[in-house]
Amino acid sequence: MSCLSLLLALTLHVGLEGDYNNIHPHGRCTVDNWITGAYYNSEESVSYYVGRKISNFEIGLVTGYSDMDVVPMIRYINDGWFVAPAYETPGNIGLTLGYEFKLGSDK
Repeated sequence: MSCLSLLLALTLHVGLEGDYNNIHPHGRCTVDNWITGAYYNSEESVSYYVGRKISNFEIGLVTGYSDMDVVPMIRYINDGWFVAPAYETPGNIGLTLGYEFKLGSDK
């Protein structure tokens, strides 16, 4: 049995001024509620992360954004739908809303 999931997320960025990528291919490994993976982020770079699933929340640390080398990550997810806080360099705070599709089968 493999820990690997291949996913595709579609997002909408609310309350932000920039023009952001809305399509996010994503590879993830989950073991005992610990998560690690990589995805194509909103700034059109690759992000790597490590974290933990706690109920419907994912919390952890992520790389690949222009503001800092490593930033905190938190996401609420339910049946594929998710919401996460978003921050923009000028100080704008917004939300990333989206839906994440699991690609392939669970075999």
